[in-house]
Amino acid sequence: MPTRAAHPKARASLLAALTATVLAATGTPALAATDPGHPMDRAFARAAEEFDVPRDLLAAVGYGETRLDGHAGRPSQANGFGVMHLVSNPAHHTLERAAALTGEPLATLRSETGANILGGAAVLRGYADTLGLDARDRDDLDAWYPAVARYSGTDGPAAALYADTVYTFLADGLDTLTPDGERITVTGRPVSPHKDGIAAADTGARSADYPAALWVPADPNNYATGRTAAIDKVVVHVTQGSYAGSISWFQDPVSEVSAHYVVRSSDGQITQMVRDADTAYHARSANASALGIEHEGFIDDPSWFTDSMYRSSAALTAYLCDRYGIPKDRAHIIGHSEAPGNDHTDPGPYWDWNRYMELVGGTDTGGGSRDGLSFDTYTTQRTGSAGPQVKALQLLLNEQGYPAGDADGSFGPATAGAVTSFQAARGLEADGVVGARTWTALLSAGSSPVLAEGATGEDVKRLQRALTAALGSTVAADGSFGPATATAVRSYQTSRELTADGTVGPATWAALRAGR
Repeated sequence: MPTRAAHPKARASLLAALTATVLAATGTPALAATDPGHPMDRAFARAAEEFDVPRDLLAAVGYGETRLDGHAGRPSQANGFGVMHLVSNPAHHTLERAAALTGEPLATLRSETGANILGGAAVLRGYADTLGLDARDRDDLDAWYPAVARYSGTDGPAAALYADTVYTFLADGLDTLTPDGERITVTGRPVSPHKDGIAAADTGARSADYPAALWVPADPNNYATGRTAAIDKVVVHVTQGSYAGSISWFQDPVSEVSAHYVVRSSDGQITQMVRDADTAYHARSANASALGIEHEGFIDDPSWFTDSMYRSSAALTAYLCDRYGIPKDRAHIIGHSEAPGNDHTDPGPYWDWNRYMELVGGTDTGGGSRDGLSFDTYTTQRTGSAGPQVKALQLLLNEQGYPAGDADGSFGPATAGAVTSFQAARGLEADGVVGARTWTALLSAGSSPVLAEGATGEDVKRLQRALTAALGSTVAADGSFGPATATAVRSYQTSRELTADGTVGPATWAALRAGR
């Protein structure tokens, strides 16, 4: 999920044409008829009958938008809701349009799947009426293509990308389970959509920065031309929406957000939207020096994170690291949640960092040392996390009298309980999530010896780890209090309004143990 920072908006002229390809379907042809007794199937059937929209078309649109997951009424990055992704933002108001057409309250359309599907059908039927489709046309699945393109919320080739996606699902068929375990099927069939008046999705233009990617430029309002800092990191995002929807959102001038690349879940296809040399608006304070990669999906649903996506994205990241001299470690390949000054949580607990970093060919543990506790960066850990940093967390908790269970590297209920107890004892927010403050408190726990430049030993190493967590930048945990550690100590003391003398005494230790 991208965020922008306030910058001067230097702009450059862009290509007017958009390019993309058809989204490949991730489902398979149905082997059995749908079960009308199931609630989502009933909702599709009811909406299809009430608004004379083909049932399979509704299912294909919903699948393309959300994988048929309403996400409990939570909004996408474009402020879209429900299975049919009814949108309410400054440029698009399909949620409000659905309310006017169905009489359903906005809150109901946002949160109740049946109403949301009915609203999506109403919006599609409204587009069909505007386009002049009569009853015979509405019985022809291929005649709905222009209405589906309008449902995308964009126009031109980007709209064709969206509509092509839906018709690919219709052609190939779907056989999928909803989050509630209901099976939804669409039987594949030959399609020949009526594309009159819709600019084709051009599949020919390629990225000048990464030749394997397509080139679909973001709107000039959503990024700044040039950079004010050298590229030194890659930021991993999750779109909280679909591939086609994210491309559309970055082309919408009202969004004021973008990323350099977007990766598709089904097959790992990559579209570049902002040139590497320009500043995308995706990670606030990190924008000037970072390259942003968006991944299609939602942070609470690991099914979006496919092998094809991991491999394709990792190949891109490895290429970018080699091209710009970025170290292949977790200090320089970070999640959006780890970028300074951000309040986002993507890529979330289900993103497999160990696997991803192995595919990149880098250090999957974040530069971890042999002691099992020292890392170049300490990343946010929560229930569902796994890996060397979770093991380090468990070792620290057990050592300090907070039983986290076996140090197996898996963040389960026992670890969550131990974290919450530790946080409560230290006066931290007891939310069970191990961020910078909790890491700092854990890593600094112990005695409070006075340390100054020239000191050596395990207490210095403990200090260096805690400073790394507190400052968000690497302080080498080598057990030697040299000039670099002294500089880090003064930086910490200054930022915490302590006496900045470079000597670590009781006040500095107390601040660290409090997670400040």
